[in-house]
Parts: sequence; structure tokens; C-alpha cells
Amino acid sequence: MDARRREATTLPSPVEPQVVHEVECLLRQVAIIVRKRGRDILQDFDITPPQFDALLVLDEFRDITMGELGEKMYLACSTATDLIDRMERNGLIERERDPRDRRVIRLKVRPKGHEVIKEVLAARRRYLAGILREIDDADRERLVRSLEQLHALMTQAEVVRASSG
Repeated sequence: MDARRREATTLPSPVEPQVVHEVECLLRQVAIIVRKRGRDILQDFDITPPQFDALLVLDEFRDITMGELGEKMYLACSTATDLIDRMERNGLIERERDPRDRRVIRLKVRPKGHEVIKEVLAARRRYLAGILREIDDADRERLVRSLEQLHALMTQAEVVRASSG
């Protein structure tokens, strides 16, 4: 195989606008269904979607401050404060002074919050397992690989975008 031919087979081909449209539509439609089903599941646990999102962030990024939570969730400071106040009243999280700097308040997930995360994620996974059961093994494997690739590319693009601007 000559060099020009080898190069032509390794360069990505342009993506047809119709394919972009279909992928965007399908991703949006799946996200809407997942979001709706997620809300339905949360009703069984007496927690709002923003509270659950905050629990997940606090579980992933342990001991962060209110400002850091607001940044990660794209919330105004007053909105984050209201959210955390409700979660603290419900026993899901607690505020704790930083021992290295008593002016700093860190947010921690309480055992009840960890239990809610565990139960909600288990319910979501049961729902998804029921859907995925309808897809054959090979297609499920391709779906996982494709989603991993899409996620990696989108994450990389976000890193590049954030560093350039």
C-alpha cells in the first residue's frame, strides 16, 4: 500500500450532518428519559434532584467548601446555601469547621446521605438493567465501548476548551 493510500485510511472521515443530527437527538431523548425516570425514583426517597446531585458531588469530592460545591454544580452562592441548609435539616450532610483554618466550613455526607446514594443508585441500575436486558450481548458491549469513547472525547474537548480560555 502506498503512503497516500495508507494516510487516507487513517484520517477520520468527515461526519455527515444527518449523523450529527441523529446522534444529538438520540442523546437528548435518552437524557430526557433518564432524567424523568431518575426524578420518579427520587420521589421514593423524599429528596429533590438538585439535592441528590449535590450528594453525589459531595461524595465524590469529599470535604469541599460551599463555594467549591457551587462551582462544581454551577450554582450561585445563595442557591447552594439554601440547598445545603435543607440537606442539613434532613440529616443528609453536615457542616464542619476545617481544623487547619477555623474560618473555613467543609461539607460532609452523613451516613443517612450515603445510604440514600446507595439506594437511589441501586434503583437506577435496576431500571437500566431491565432496559439493557432487551439488547443482545454483542450490541450491549458495542454500546458500552461507544459510550466510553464518546465520553473520553468529550472530556478531552472540555479540558482543551477550559485550558484555552
